[in-house]
Amino acid sequence: MNKLSLVKTLSSVGLLAGILNAAPVLEPTSGTLVTKTSVAGKVDLSTVKEAEAAINRSLDWLASQQKEDGSWSEGSFPALTALPMWAFILSDHPKKAEVTAKAAKFIMGCVQPDGGIYRKAAGKGGGLSNYNTSLCMVALHLMNDPRYTPVVLKARKFVAAGQHFGSDMYDGGMGYDKDTGRAYADLSDSVVAYEAMRLTQGVEDLRAKSEAHVDLDWEAAKRFLDRVQNKEASGPDNAGGFGYRPDESKAGTATNKQGVVVFRSYGSMTYAGLLSLIYADVKKDDPRVQSAFDWATKHWTLEENPGMGGDGLFYFYNVLSKSLATFGRESIPVKGRDAISWRKALVEKLVMLQKVDSKTGHGYWVNKSNRFWEANDILVTSYTLIALEVALGK
Repeated sequence: MNKLSLVKTLSSVGLLAGILNAAPVLEPTSGTLVTKTSVAGKVDLSTVKEAEAAINRSLDWLASQQKEDGSWSEGSFPALTALPMWAFILSDHPKKAEVTAKAAKFIMGCVQPDGGIYRKAAGKGGGLSNYNTSLCMVALHLMNDPRYTPVVLKARKFVAAGQHFGSDMYDGGMGYDKDTGRAYADLSDSVVAYEAMRLTQGVEDLRAKSEAHVDLDWEAAKRFLDRVQNKEASGPDNAGGFGYRPDESKAGTATNKQGVVVFRSYGSMTYAGLLSLIYADVKKDDPRVQSAFDWATKHWTLEENPGMGGDGLFYFYNVLSKSLATFGRESIPVKGRDAISWRKALVEKLVMLQKVDSKTGHGYWVNKSNRFWEANDILVTSYTLIALEVALGK
Protein backbone atom coordinates (compact mmCIF):
# COMPACT_ATOMS: atom_id res chain seq x y z
CA MET A 1 0.00 0.00 0.00
CA ASN A 2 1.50 3.34 -0.99
CA LYS A 3 1.58 6.48 1.12
CA LEU A 4 -1.45 8.07 -0.51
CA SER A 5 -3.52 4.92 0.03
CA LEU A 6 -2.52 4.88 3.68
CA VAL A 7 -3.68 8.47 4.15
CA LYS A 8 -7.00 7.56 2.54
CA THR A 9 -7.37 4.50 4.77
CA LEU A 10 -6.68 6.46 7.93
CA SER A 11 -9.05 9.23 6.95
CA SER A 12 -11.81 6.81 5.96
CA VAL A 13 -12.01 5.42 9.48
CA GLY A 14 -12.20 8.90 10.94
CA LEU A 15 -8.62 9.33 12.17
CA LEU A 16 -7.17 12.81 11.95
CA ALA A 17 -4.23 11.90 9.71
CA GLY A 18 -1.80 11.86 12.60
CA ILE A 19 -2.97 14.57 14.97
CA LEU A 20 -4.82 12.14 17.21
CA ASN A 21 -1.79 10.86 18.98
CA ALA A 22 -2.89 7.50 20.38
CA ALA A 23 -4.14 6.27 17.00
CA PRO A 24 -2.26 4.69 14.07
CA VAL A 25 -0.66 7.47 12.06
CA LEU A 26 1.32 7.94 8.91
CA GLU A 27 5.04 8.42 9.49
CA PRO A 28 5.99 11.22 7.08
CA THR A 29 9.51 10.03 6.34
CA SER A 30 8.90 6.39 5.50
CA GLY A 31 5.33 6.16 4.28
CA THR A 32 4.71 3.22 6.62
CA LEU A 33 1.96 2.82 9.16
CA VAL A 34 3.20 3.18 12.71
CA THR A 35 1.49 3.28 16.07
CA LYS A 36 2.29 6.15 18.37
CA THR A 37 2.35 5.40 22.05
CA SER A 38 -0.18 6.96 24.39
CA VAL A 39 0.49 10.48 25.50
CA ALA A 40 0.53 9.14 29.07
CA GLY A 41 4.06 9.49 30.38
CA LYS A 42 4.74 12.49 28.16
CA VAL A 43 2.38 14.58 30.25
CA ASP A 44 2.26 13.65 33.92
CA LEU A 45 -1.02 12.39 35.38
CA SER A 46 -1.54 15.42 37.59
CA THR A 47 -1.25 17.79 34.63
CA VAL A 48 -3.55 15.58 32.55
CA LYS A 49 -6.20 15.69 35.29
CA GLU A 50 -5.96 19.47 35.54
CA ALA A 51 -6.26 19.77 31.78
CA GLU A 52 -9.26 17.46 31.63
CA ALA A 53 -10.99 19.52 34.31
CA ALA A 54 -10.25 22.68 32.35
CA ILE A 55 -11.58 21.09 29.16
CA ASN A 56 -14.81 20.05 30.86
CA ARG A 57 -15.30 23.52 32.37
CA SER A 58 -15.03 25.06 28.94
CA LEU A 59 -17.22 22.48 27.23
CA ASP A 60 -19.85 23.22 29.88
CA TRP A 61 -19.48 26.89 29.01
CA LEU A 62 -19.74 26.26 25.27
CA ALA A 63 -22.83 24.11 25.79
CA SER A 64 -24.43 27.00 27.70
CA GLN A 65 -23.55 29.40 24.87
CA GLN A 66 -25.02 27.33 22.03
CA LYS A 67 -28.06 28.97 20.47
CA GLU A 68 -31.40 27.26 19.91
CA ASP A 69 -30.67 26.83 16.21
CA GLY A 70 -27.45 24.95 17.06
CA SER A 71 -25.06 27.76 16.17
CA TRP A 72 -22.52 29.68 18.18
CA SER A 73 -21.46 33.31 17.92
CA GLU A 74 -22.21 34.82 14.50
CA GLY A 75 -24.48 32.60 12.42
CA SER A 76 -23.31 34.29 9.23
CA PHE A 77 -19.99 32.47 9.66
CA PRO A 78 -20.72 28.74 10.15
CA ALA A 79 -17.03 28.08 10.85
CA LEU A 80 -17.69 29.64 14.25
CA THR A 81 -20.03 26.70 14.84
CA ALA A 82 -17.77 24.09 13.25
CA LEU A 83 -14.86 24.85 15.59
CA PRO A 84 -16.70 24.30 18.91
CA MET A 85 -18.39 21.30 17.30
CA TRP A 86 -14.93 19.89 16.50
CA ALA A 87 -13.90 20.41 20.14
CA PHE A 88 -16.97 18.50 21.36
CA ILE A 89 -16.41 15.64 18.91
CA LEU A 90 -12.90 15.06 20.31
CA SER A 91 -14.28 15.01 23.86
CA ASP A 92 -16.16 12.63 26.13
CA HIS A 93 -18.49 15.33 27.42
CA PRO A 94 -21.92 14.01 28.54
CA LYS A 95 -23.72 16.46 26.23
CA LYS A 96 -21.55 15.62 23.23
CA ALA A 97 -24.25 13.84 21.20
CA GLU A 98 -26.92 16.48 21.86
CA VAL A 99 -24.64 19.46 21.21
CA THR A 100 -23.02 18.09 18.05
CA ALA A 101 -26.34 17.00 16.55
CA LYS A 102 -27.73 20.51 16.94
CA ALA A 103 -24.56 22.01 15.49
CA ALA A 104 -24.59 19.63 12.53
CA LYS A 105 -28.20 20.54 11.78
CA PHE A 106 -27.28 24.22 11.69
CA ILE A 107 -24.28 23.59 9.43
CA MET A 108 -26.42 21.54 7.07
CA GLY A 109 -28.67 24.57 6.79
CA CYS A 110 -25.70 26.54 5.44
CA VAL A 111 -25.00 24.17 2.55
CA GLN A 112 -25.19 26.03 -0.75
CA PRO A 113 -26.20 24.70 -4.20
CA ASP A 114 -22.58 24.98 -5.34
CA GLY A 115 -21.51 22.51 -2.62
CA GLY A 116 -19.92 25.12 -0.37
CA ILE A 117 -20.92 25.49 3.27
CA TYR A 118 -21.19 29.19 3.99
CA ARG A 119 -23.52 32.16 4.14
CA LYS A 120 -23.40 34.58 1.24
CA ALA A 121 -22.06 38.05 1.99
CA ALA A 122 -20.88 41.01 -0.02
CA GLY A 123 -17.47 42.57 0.41
CA LYS A 124 -13.75 41.97 0.04
CA GLY A 125 -13.72 38.39 1.34
CA GLY A 126 -17.21 37.50 0.22
CA GLY A 127 -18.71 34.94 2.58
CA LEU A 128 -15.24 33.57 3.42
CA SER A 129 -16.54 30.53 1.57
CA ASN A 130 -13.24 28.61 1.47
CA TYR A 131 -12.60 29.08 5.20
CA ASN A 132 -16.16 28.25 6.25
CA THR A 133 -16.52 25.27 3.93
CA SER A 134 -13.19 23.77 4.94
CA LEU A 135 -13.90 23.84 8.66
CA CYS A 136 -17.52 22.78 8.30
CA MET A 137 -16.77 19.78 6.13
CA VAL A 138 -14.20 18.53 8.64
CA ALA A 139 -16.71 18.88 11.48
CA LEU A 140 -19.34 16.94 9.53
CA HIS A 141 -16.79 14.29 8.54
CA LEU A 142 -15.74 13.79 12.15
CA MET A 143 -19.34 12.94 13.05
CA ASN A 144 -18.68 9.60 11.33
CA ASP A 145 -22.27 9.56 10.07
CA PRO A 146 -22.97 8.41 6.47
CA ARG A 147 -25.75 10.97 6.16
CA TYR A 148 -23.12 13.67 5.80
CA THR A 149 -20.94 11.87 3.24
CA PRO A 150 -22.64 13.36 0.14
CA VAL A 151 -22.28 16.85 1.62
CA VAL A 152 -18.57 16.31 2.34
CA LEU A 153 -18.01 14.97 -1.17
CA LYS A 154 -19.61 18.06 -2.71
CA ALA A 155 -17.69 20.32 -0.31
CA ARG A 156 -14.43 18.74 -1.42
CA LYS A 157 -15.28 19.66 -5.01
CA PHE A 158 -16.01 23.21 -3.94
CA VAL A 159 -12.76 23.62 -2.03
CA ALA A 160 -10.64 22.02 -4.76
CA ALA A 161 -12.21 24.35 -7.34
CA GLY A 162 -11.11 27.30 -5.20
CA GLN A 163 -7.39 26.58 -5.53
CA HIS A 164 -5.80 29.48 -7.37
CA PHE A 165 -3.90 28.81 -10.57
CA GLY A 166 -2.05 31.28 -12.74
CA SER A 167 1.32 32.76 -13.58
CA ASP A 168 1.25 34.97 -10.48
CA MET A 169 2.70 34.62 -7.00
CA TYR A 170 -0.50 33.10 -5.60
CA ASP A 171 -0.44 30.01 -7.81
CA GLY A 172 -1.30 26.88 -5.80
CA GLY A 173 -2.67 28.73 -2.79
CA MET A 174 -6.16 29.29 -1.45
CA GLY A 175 -7.99 32.55 -0.86
CA TYR A 176 -11.13 33.68 0.93
CA ASP A 177 -13.66 33.21 -1.81
CA LYS A 178 -13.07 32.42 -5.49
CA ASP A 179 -16.21 34.35 -6.46
CA THR A 180 -14.58 37.66 -5.54
CA GLY A 181 -12.87 37.41 -8.92
CA ARG A 182 -9.46 38.64 -7.83
CA ALA A 183 -6.11 36.89 -7.83
CA TYR A 184 -5.41 36.21 -4.17
CA ALA A 185 -4.16 33.54 -1.76
CA ASP A 186 -2.68 33.50 1.73
CA LEU A 187 -1.23 30.86 4.04
CA SER A 188 -3.95 31.24 6.68
CA ASP A 189 -6.71 30.30 4.21
CA SER A 190 -4.48 27.73 2.53
CA VAL A 191 -3.62 25.70 5.63
CA VAL A 192 -7.31 25.40 6.54
CA ALA A 193 -8.11 24.07 3.06
CA TYR A 194 -5.05 21.81 2.87
CA GLU A 195 -5.93 20.31 6.24
CA ALA A 196 -9.59 19.83 5.35
CA MET A 197 -8.75 18.07 2.10
CA ARG A 198 -6.34 15.70 3.83
CA LEU A 199 -8.60 14.92 6.80
CA THR A 200 -11.58 14.13 4.57
CA GLN A 201 -9.62 12.37 1.85
CA GLY A 202 -10.96 8.92 2.71
CA VAL A 203 -14.48 9.78 1.54
CA GLU A 204 -13.23 9.76 -2.06
CA ASP A 205 -13.42 5.97 -1.92
CA LEU A 206 -17.18 6.41 -1.46
CA ARG A 207 -17.62 8.64 -4.50
CA ALA A 208 -19.70 7.15 -7.33
CA LYS A 209 -17.60 5.23 -9.84
CA SER A 210 -18.95 7.46 -12.58
CA GLU A 211 -17.31 10.48 -10.93
CA ALA A 212 -13.62 11.33 -10.98
CA HIS A 213 -11.89 11.52 -7.63
CA VAL A 214 -11.32 15.05 -6.37
CA ASP A 215 -8.14 16.44 -4.84
CA LEU A 216 -5.98 19.53 -4.75
CA ASP A 217 -2.97 19.98 -6.97
CA TRP A 218 -0.42 19.29 -4.25
CA GLU A 219 2.56 20.11 -6.47
CA ALA A 220 1.07 23.57 -6.99
CA ALA A 221 0.51 23.82 -3.23
CA LYS A 222 4.20 23.10 -2.68
CA ARG A 223 5.12 25.87 -5.09
CA PHE A 224 2.93 28.31 -3.20
CA LEU A 225 4.42 27.29 0.14
CA ASP A 226 7.92 27.74 -1.29
CA ARG A 227 7.09 31.33 -2.16
CA VAL A 228 5.80 32.09 1.34
CA GLN A 229 8.75 30.49 3.16
CA ASN A 230 11.78 32.69 3.83
CA LYS A 231 15.12 31.54 2.46
CA GLU A 232 18.68 31.92 3.77
CA ALA A 233 19.04 35.32 2.11
CA SER A 234 16.34 36.73 4.39
CA GLY A 235 18.77 36.52 7.32
CA PRO A 236 19.12 34.24 10.35
CA ASP A 237 16.11 35.70 12.15
CA ASN A 238 13.76 34.88 9.27
CA ALA A 239 15.24 31.96 7.33
CA GLY A 240 12.99 28.91 7.34
CA GLY A 241 10.01 30.72 8.78
CA PHE A 242 6.85 31.78 6.99
CA GLY A 243 5.00 35.01 6.39
CA TYR A 244 1.34 35.47 5.55
CA ARG A 245 1.57 35.41 1.76
CA PRO A 246 4.35 35.91 -0.82
CA ASP A 247 3.95 39.68 -0.74
CA GLU A 248 3.02 40.29 2.89
CA SER A 249 3.78 39.42 6.49
CA LYS A 250 1.55 40.47 9.34
CA ALA A 251 4.80 40.84 11.31
CA GLY A 252 6.06 43.53 8.95
CA THR A 253 9.31 43.77 7.02
CA ALA A 254 13.06 43.75 7.61
CA THR A 255 16.10 44.59 5.50
CA ASN A 256 18.70 41.88 4.86
CA LYS A 257 22.46 42.34 4.55
CA GLN A 258 22.14 43.09 0.86
CA GLY A 259 19.72 45.90 1.59
CA VAL A 260 16.74 43.99 0.24
CA VAL A 261 13.42 44.31 2.07
CA VAL A 262 12.12 40.90 3.22
CA PHE A 263 8.90 39.85 4.91
CA ARG A 264 9.38 38.81 8.51
CA SER A 265 8.69 35.27 9.67
CA TYR A 266 6.35 34.79 12.62
CA GLY A 267 5.15 31.97 14.83
CA SER A 268 1.60 31.17 13.82
CA MET A 269 2.33 31.20 10.09
CA THR A 270 5.53 29.19 10.51
CA TYR A 271 3.63 26.40 12.27
CA ALA A 272 0.90 26.73 9.63
CA GLY A 273 3.61 26.38 6.98
CA LEU A 274 5.11 23.33 8.68
CA LEU A 275 1.70 21.68 8.89
CA SER A 276 0.96 22.54 5.26
CA LEU A 277 4.23 21.04 4.07
CA ILE A 278 3.42 17.78 5.85
CA TYR A 279 -0.07 17.70 4.35
CA ALA A 280 1.49 18.39 0.94
CA ASP A 281 3.44 15.14 1.43
CA VAL A 282 6.85 16.74 1.91
CA LYS A 283 9.03 14.37 3.92
CA LYS A 284 10.07 15.54 7.34
CA ASP A 285 13.79 15.25 6.54
CA ASP A 286 13.29 17.61 3.58
CA PRO A 287 15.21 20.92 3.99
CA ARG A 288 11.96 22.90 3.75
CA VAL A 289 10.44 21.04 6.68
CA GLN A 290 13.66 21.02 8.69
CA SER A 291 14.23 24.75 8.24
CA ALA A 292 10.67 25.51 9.34
CA PHE A 293 11.12 23.37 12.45
CA ASP A 294 14.51 24.97 13.10
CA TRP A 295 12.93 28.44 12.98
CA ALA A 296 10.28 27.27 15.44
CA THR A 297 12.85 25.92 17.88
CA LYS A 298 15.05 29.03 17.67
CA HIS A 299 12.02 31.18 18.48
CA TRP A 300 10.40 28.84 20.97
CA THR A 301 8.10 30.55 23.45
CA LEU A 302 4.55 30.19 24.71
CA GLU A 303 4.48 33.70 26.14
CA GLU A 304 3.58 35.24 22.80
CA ASN A 305 3.00 34.51 19.15
CA PRO A 306 6.65 34.95 18.11
CA GLY A 307 7.00 38.08 16.04
CA MET A 308 3.42 39.15 16.78
CA GLY A 309 3.22 39.52 20.55
CA GLY A 310 -0.33 38.92 21.74
CA ASP A 311 -1.89 39.18 18.28
CA GLY A 312 -3.25 35.85 17.07
CA LEU A 313 -1.96 34.14 20.22
CA PHE A 314 -4.62 31.46 20.53
CA TYR A 315 -4.60 30.60 16.85
CA PHE A 316 -0.85 30.19 17.38
CA TYR A 317 -1.44 27.69 20.20
CA ASN A 318 -3.94 25.79 18.05
CA VAL A 319 -1.75 25.42 14.98
CA LEU A 320 1.38 24.75 17.08
CA SER A 321 -0.32 21.77 18.73
CA LYS A 322 -1.57 20.27 15.48
CA SER A 323 1.69 20.95 13.66
CA LEU A 324 4.01 19.37 16.23
CA ALA A 325 1.71 16.39 16.80
CA THR A 326 1.52 15.74 13.07
CA PHE A 327 5.26 16.28 12.66
CA GLY A 328 5.84 13.63 15.33
CA ARG A 329 8.34 15.49 17.49
CA GLU A 330 7.81 15.26 21.24
CA SER A 331 10.55 17.61 22.41
CA ILE A 332 11.82 21.02 21.43
CA PRO A 333 15.59 21.56 21.59
CA VAL A 334 16.24 24.96 23.14
CA LYS A 335 19.75 26.40 23.17
CA GLY A 336 21.30 26.45 26.64
CA ARG A 337 18.41 24.49 28.20
CA ASP A 338 17.15 20.94 28.47
CA ALA A 339 14.83 19.87 25.69
CA ILE A 340 11.23 20.90 26.38
CA SER A 341 8.24 18.56 26.24
CA TRP A 342 5.99 20.76 24.13
CA ARG A 343 2.84 18.87 25.15
CA LYS A 344 3.38 19.39 28.86
CA ALA A 345 4.51 22.99 28.44
CA LEU A 346 1.53 23.86 26.25
CA VAL A 347 -1.03 22.13 28.45
CA GLU A 348 0.26 23.87 31.56
CA LYS A 349 0.22 27.26 29.83
CA LEU A 350 -3.31 26.91 28.51
CA VAL A 351 -4.71 25.68 31.81
CA MET A 352 -3.13 28.69 33.51
CA LEU A 353 -4.69 31.09 31.00
CA GLN A 354 -8.24 29.81 31.44
CA LYS A 355 -10.73 32.25 32.93
CA VAL A 356 -13.32 30.75 35.31
CA ASP A 357 -16.74 32.23 36.01
CA SER A 358 -17.07 32.29 39.79
CA LYS A 359 -20.86 31.96 39.59
CA THR A 360 -21.15 28.98 37.25
CA GLY A 361 -17.73 27.39 37.49
CA HIS A 362 -17.58 27.41 33.71
CA GLY A 363 -14.31 28.21 31.95
CA TYR A 364 -13.34 29.99 28.75
CA TRP A 365 -10.47 31.73 27.02
CA VAL A 366 -10.33 35.13 25.33
CA ASN A 367 -7.58 37.37 23.98
CA LYS A 368 -7.12 41.00 25.05
CA SER A 369 -6.12 41.71 21.46
CA ASN A 370 -9.03 41.73 19.04
CA ARG A 371 -6.80 41.32 16.00
CA PHE A 372 -7.82 38.30 13.92
CA TRP A 373 -11.17 38.14 15.79
CA GLU A 374 -9.54 36.91 19.01
CA ALA A 375 -11.74 39.01 21.28
CA ASN A 376 -14.41 36.49 20.27
CA ASP A 377 -14.48 34.13 23.25
CA ILE A 378 -16.26 31.36 21.33
CA LEU A 379 -13.55 31.33 18.68
CA VAL A 380 -10.68 31.51 21.15
CA THR A 381 -12.15 28.89 23.49
CA SER A 382 -12.60 26.54 20.54
CA TYR A 383 -9.03 27.09 19.34
CA THR A 384 -7.76 26.36 22.83
CA LEU A 385 -9.88 23.27 23.45
CA ILE A 386 -8.71 21.69 20.20
CA ALA A 387 -5.09 22.56 21.06
CA LEU A 388 -5.48 20.89 24.46
CA GLU A 389 -7.26 17.84 23.08
CA VAL A 390 -4.60 17.30 20.41
CA ALA A 391 -1.80 17.77 22.96
CA LEU A 392 -3.44 15.17 25.22
CA GLY A 393 -3.97 12.72 22.36
CA LYS A 394 -7.76 12.93 22.46
